[in-house]
Parts: sequence; C-alpha cells; structure tokens
Amino acid sequence: MIDRRLFVSELLACGLSLAILPTASNSKSFAAAALGALDKDNDGTLDLAEVKDAAANVFDKLDKDSDATLDRKELGGRAGKTQLKQADPDHDGTLTKDEYLGLVEKLFNAADVDKDGTLTAKDLKSKAGRALLRMIQP
Repeated sequence: MIDRRLFVSELLACGLSLAILPTASNSKSFAAAALGALDKDNDGTLDLAEVKDAAANVFDKLDKDSDATLDRKELGGRAGKTQLKQADPDHDGTLTKDEYLGLVEKLFNAADVDKDGTLTAKDLKSKAGRALLRMIQP
C-alpha cells in the first residue's frame, strides 16, 4: 500500500521540477531578449552607458511616491538585503538614483568577466548578469 504522505510529497516534487524546467530552458532566450531590447547601438552587446540609461528609467518607474528614493518595497525584490545594505552608504534604508546606479555599475563590472567594457548574452547568463538584469528590466 502506498503511503499517502509519500505520494503527495512525490507529486509535489514532480510538479515543482516541471515548473522550474521552462524557466531554466528560457534563460538563454531571456538574456537574448533583454540584450535586444536594451542594445541601443545594435552592436550585439551592452555597454555601461546603455545599462545605466535603462537603470535610470527603471528607477523612475519604481519610484511610485516620487520621493527620489527607493525603499525595499519599491525595489520589489530586485536587490537582496545584503545588496541594499552595501549600496546604501548613509544607512537610511533607501536608495537614491545615484546609489541605485552605483549598484548597477557594480553588477555590470562583476558580469563583465573579460573586462572589455561590454556584456554579451553569455555574460548576462552569469549570476552577476542575472542580478543586473533584475535591476534594469522594467
């Protein structure tokens, strides 16, 4: 006889793995789509100016209360607690646009492993690249 709890846990595990599968397989297309949308000069890469321009636009859209800062709620999970703390030198729990752009630049530099000043779709698939995409995607 099958244990009911075991059956339910196996069923949930199977469902979760199926839910994760499309996300993993779409990571290539997500990075390529982001690259295509943000690459203003159509050179197949993102430079820091393109990334900061996108980030500034995102900042403005996220600043719902128009106080020129973003708190954790407005960030909506784009930056983790540790990232927020590191990017917030005055420790007021919010990020100004300059602080937000500083975090974006830090993530850009971490994703730019070959230090050529540009990011390719491959760079955007790295851990730092995915974190950067969270910060610059509308």
